[in-house]
Amino acid sequence: MKLDFYFARRFFRALMSVTAIFSLLILMTETLELIRQFSDADLSAAQLLGLALLRLPSTLYEILPIVVVIATLVMYLGLARSSELVVARASGRSALRSLLAPVTVALLFGAFCVGVLNPISATTARNFETREATLKNGEQRVFSVSGEGLWLREGDADGQTVIRASRSNLSGSRLFDVTFLGFQPDGQPSYRIEAEAAHIEAENWQLYNAKSWPLTGSTNPEADAEVHEMLALPTSLSVEEIQDRFGAPEAVDIWDTQSYIAKLEAAGFSARAYKMRFQSELALPLTFVAMVLIGAGFTMRHTRLGRTSTLVLMAIMLAFGFYFLRSFAIILGQNGELPILLASWAPPLAVVLASLSLLLHLEDG
Repeated sequence: MKLDFYFARRFFRALMSVTAIFSLLILMTETLELIRQFSDADLSAAQLLGLALLRLPSTLYEILPIVVVIATLVMYLGLARSSELVVARASGRSALRSLLAPVTVALLFGAFCVGVLNPISATTARNFETREATLKNGEQRVFSVSGEGLWLREGDADGQTVIRASRSNLSGSRLFDVTFLGFQPDGQPSYRIEAEAAHIEAENWQLYNAKSWPLTGSTNPEADAEVHEMLALPTSLSVEEIQDRFGAPEAVDIWDTQSYIAKLEAAGFSARAYKMRFQSELALPLTFVAMVLIGAGFTMRHTRLGRTSTLVLMAIMLAFGFYFLRSFAIILGQNGELPILLASWAPPLAVVLASLSLLLHLEDG
């Protein structure tokens, strides 16, 4: 038991060290990219650093499987150089028994990432998008889905427009039972429009069977209301922006995903991407275990046997191959080419079984 705790501490320290190094590298890279991106804006160093810190959790979260396999390599290379694995084997502990502690830490770390780091990365990603849009265009755009339907908000220095639709088509390109509320820069309402349907065309909302009420300069808005068979309303939104926003499952944390899926389906959107994201997040601890087994399978040998650099390179290449295979399976699941459960759980499960076979062959065969 003491040896298990020792291996667990070694792996946890390696994991935290590698995570810290990658966090620093990501922070530096994001800061340089933001300097280039906002070169025309008069932003202070503190503002740029704040934006980079908002990007850090989501970027780090996406590469955590790579962080885990590198931490595994660091740990087992250190144990092999110090001959601690040789001593463990001499005491009668098999290779698979020595893997119990790192695998347990990987599972716990995966559960922590899904339950804690996932909501943090989703929140900071949303905040970054909002601040980025405001700094770039001076506009604020908000997208949300509730039990009452779909809500959008867009605006600039000339005012704000709040849009509510009871439902939409699956692609989000056409909204139904739509209400537009216009507000002046001082917050006073300026108009209200209700329409049966609306879609974006040539930088305008095209409204069908619409009725508009002027809310400023009119003592009786109902008497001054107008009915339009078709009405064009200028907009800075695009169909792609609406689709991208509601097709970005990374912006919804794991605890809200199920309720968000229900709201999306009630509003008429396809929630397949969110279902795929939910299952892939649940499978993340198993993904970490697969990465630990990949790294351990090539580095548990003693360094005196040679070919250490070649084996490390092979482990890294296999880890990246699994990482891209998992990403590709997720894309296929989102597009409906594979069942969601198969796309989420099959890649890590297959790698775990293959890695265990390799370990049994090399260590205990």
